[in-house]
Amino acid sequence: MLRVSDEWLDYKCLDAGNGEKLESWNNIILRRPDPQAMWPIDNNNSNWKNVDGHYFRSNKGGGHWEFNKQLNEFWTVNYKHLTFKVSPTNFKHTGLFPEQATNWDFMIDKIKKANRPIKVLNLFAYTGGATMACASAGAEEVVHVDASKGMTEWAKENMHLSKLDDCHIRFIVDDCLKFVEREARRGRKYDAIVMDPPSYGRGPNGEVWKFENNLYNLINSCLKILSDEPLFFLINAYTTGISSTVLYNILKTTLDVKYNGTVDAGEVGLPISNNDLVLPCGIYGRWQSND
Repeated sequence: MLRVSDEWLDYKCLDAGNGEKLESWNNIILRRPDPQAMWPIDNNNSNWKNVDGHYFRSNKGGGHWEFNKQLNEFWTVNYKHLTFKVSPTNFKHTGLFPEQATNWDFMIDKIKKANRPIKVLNLFAYTGGATMACASAGAEEVVHVDASKGMTEWAKENMHLSKLDDCHIRFIVDDCLKFVEREARRGRKYDAIVMDPPSYGRGPNGEVWKFENNLYNLINSCLKILSDEPLFFLINAYTTGISSTVLYNILKTTLDVKYNGTVDAGEVGLPISNNDLVLPCGIYGRWQSND
């Protein structure tokens, strides 16, 4: 299934093609690489040239930004009741993945309709889009875990911007698998778990994470800290070559054999303003209770 994040007002994917995407971030126009955009673009479209910032990828890896006007160090975008900091980084990213809004909506809806206290664990939590969504929906507690101190500080800024300081959010800088294993030993339980595991990464103490080697073990470890009546379990992934069917099969053979619920999986994407196409932006797999 393809789930499209089409309810943004402050963000638009204006066009995509030739391995790039053209975006408006609260009227700041950025041009960035995107390997999924394999189709051609209209080279006569002047919008591609009239940009505020353009990220050029290097043949040797990495790349750099070139700006056509002086931008603030950061600015903000709103998604419904949430506010996020946006800033171009050295790795082409902006600190926010707008295609995840469809998943935020799913989590908000599930938590609001649960009619019971919900504790959420967000693993590989980055700058906290899912954390803020769950907290804003009234989660009793959200535990935000990421190995990067810098990204965790960014998430705290998003908490302040979204006026969620009074919500119960715990920010943890740690290796996700080690944290889950410790939580199991402590006997702590969560009603919902969301994770966005990278293809490859290192924990704060040099722990190595590799998606295809470690994902199944992590999910099995998470089963030990799920409550008796879990609400949802959501996996986002951007690893090249991994099908959403892989996530579906893992959830079917783990959560679905233990709990009464439903599994679905597919792609997340963004509508392209210039035409009726959708830019694919990653995969998801989710289990949700039938209650």
